[in-house]
Amino acid sequence: MQTAARAEEHLGLAHLCANRFRGRGIEYEELYSAGCLGLVKAANAFDPSRGVCFSTYAVPVIMGEIRRLFRDGGSVHVSRALKQRAQEAWRVSGEIAQEKGAAATVAEVAAALGLTESEAAEALCAAQPAVSLTALTEDGTGAWDIPVPSPETALQERLALQQVLALLEPSDRELIRLRYRLGLTQQQTAVRMQMTQVQVSRREKKILTFLRAELMR
Repeated sequence: MQTAARAEEHLGLAHLCANRFRGRGIEYEELYSAGCLGLVKAANAFDPSRGVCFSTYAVPVIMGEIRRLFRDGGSVHVSRALKQRAQEAWRVSGEIAQEKGAAATVAEVAAALGLTESEAAEALCAAQPAVSLTALTEDGTGAWDIPVPSPETALQERLALQQVLALLEPSDRELIRLRYRLGLTQQQTAVRMQMTQVQVSRREKKILTFLRAELMR
């Protein structure tokens, strides 16, 4: 999975970590911005071959960026070099959009500037101003309506997952529990289940493919 796509898929981790620091003197949007910066750093440095799931690796990195926010006095600091890159990224993005009549993709901006997609994504994010969740709307009538996940949806998804997990063989459920509940590496899971790391990897892929297929029905 490419860095930009991995970061986008796991934005919920930034929300989750930012929520832990609510009410400590820094606005939520600042906490979330720091969390997103940590998420991009984690996605950029993540090595799937180590056998650790991305969320296990990313959360400490995200939390570190948020804690740094408190140490630095409550603002997300962007380096001068990154600011310059961000300006170039948005200039190129606008030129591409004007030429093709549609929004530029991260890949197109990266190619135009000779950057990796993760570097281009970081630059584009750095240029985005923080959005105040308590600011008045343009007509001055109230706060912005920020969509949030429905608790009912989260509950339904959890129940659906429990149902499909029940379809697995006990050994397969144990493998998933060790990998995704306890956060063990594939090697650690292999030792627990008296398997090889390769066997765990292959079996895990088959299980996840089955679970995705069942959840998509």
